[in-house]
Parts: sequence; C-alpha cells; structure tokens
Amino acid sequence: MSAHRISPKSRLCRAFLLVGAVIVVLAWAARGVEFSLTRLGVGVPQVLRIMSLMWPFSWVHLPDVTVRLIETFQIAFLGTSIASVLAAPIGFLGARNLSRVRGQTYLAKFMLNAIRTFPELLLGLVFIRGVGPGPFAGVLTIGVHSIGMLGKLYAEVVEGIDTAPLEALAASGATRAQVVRYSVVPQVLPEFASQAIYRFEINMRAASILGLVGAGGIGTPLLFALYQHDWPRVGLILTGIMIVVTATDLVSSYLRSRLV
Repeated sequence: MSAHRISPKSRLCRAFLLVGAVIVVLAWAARGVEFSLTRLGVGVPQVLRIMSLMWPFSWVHLPDVTVRLIETFQIAFLGTSIASVLAAPIGFLGARNLSRVRGQTYLAKFMLNAIRTFPELLLGLVFIRGVGPGPFAGVLTIGVHSIGMLGKLYAEVVEGIDTAPLEALAASGATRAQVVRYSVVPQVLPEFASQAIYRFEINMRAASILGLVGAGGIGTPLLFALYQHDWPRVGLILTGIMIVVTATDLVSSYLRSRLV
C-alpha cells in the first residue's frame, strides 16, 4: 500500500473543512454586501411588477430603437475588427515557444493584463473625455479592451501549436520569418478567427450598455427610458437587444463550428 494514500477518514475531514470554509466565506460576503431576505422578499414583487409594465411594449419608438441597434452592431463589429488585427502581433510576442528575447513574453503579457484591468465602462468614460461622446468613443472602448482579451487568447493558441513543422522548416534552412509565415500562421489562423468571432459575440453585449455612459449604441435610449420610467419603451429596447444578441450568438456559433 502506498504511504501517500489518503484514508477515507482524512478525506471526509478535508471535505468537512472545505465546506466549513466555504460557508464562513459566504457568510462573511453576505454580511459585507448587507444581504437581507426581508429586503429580497419586498424587492422581488416590485421587480416583477416593473417587468409586467414592460409588456406589451410600445411600438412608437421602433424606428429609433432599430437605428440604435444597428449602431450597436457597428460599434461591436468595428471595435472587434480593430482588436483582432492589433492583438495578433502582441499575441505572437507573448507566446513562450516563439520568444527568443528574455523578458519579451513577460512584457507582452503584462501589457495585455494592464489593458484587461480596466472595465469597459471606465474605458468608455476615458475615451469620451478624449474624443467626445458618441459611437466613436464606443468603438475605441471595445477595440482597446478586446486587444487585452484577444492578445491573451492568441498567445495561448500560438503556445499550443504543433512544433514539428517548425523544426522541419528550420532544419531545412528556412529563416525565422519563413517559419512563422509557412508553419505558424497556417496553424493559428483558424483559431484566431474563431476567437475573434467569439469576442464579437461578447462585444455585442458590451456595446449594448456603453450608451449608459454616453458612448453610443442602444444604451443611451435605454438610460433615458429608465430615468423617465417609460417601461413599455424599456420593454421594446430589451426585446430588441435579446433578438440581436441571440441572432449574433447563433451566427457566431455556426461560423466557429465551420472554422475549427
């Protein structure tokens, strides 16, 4: 019998300790956020009442909502396109298996981590101060934030490639640029495209709320409708967002299944 084998009694004790630790952390977190069953019991009926006021929704604002949804799509598409291109070189620099310069990988990954640190809404406020309110600020917000996420994913894709073709080309006298062009790029391109499409999926949701800080898209009329308690208009906007996001998810899933 192995000396390192854990007895059933020890496993049970560890399981109890783990559950106890989770319960303690949950209780601490609930106390910190002032979680209250009483407030929940009062609040849930109010939320349900508000949701009942959203439907049937108002068709009066359909033209404006349609224009704003198209604008949201444009923000997400342009921002994702910019990020998918700019993140590629950073992803290659951040891949350990292609790095020959000491510290290059760490520097590239530090940059990507730094970019991802800022939430979209905070970046949106920064760009609004720089270029003014509107959809252009939204495009810059989506683009910069997505560079951090796509660069990280691209680096992981590059690190997972088959190195045999690289070694074969290098042994035949190919330059480093030729190895990357003829061996690395063909392997990673489908995955890069798949990750970019998936990121577009996420960015459609993010672009839907950027209008809350003035960065264009459907979030702007949604904010006004919420302030005015125009619940039928809120219902129309939320229904439009659900339809567009669902359609984006379906198309995205189909395209990614064809690529990989």
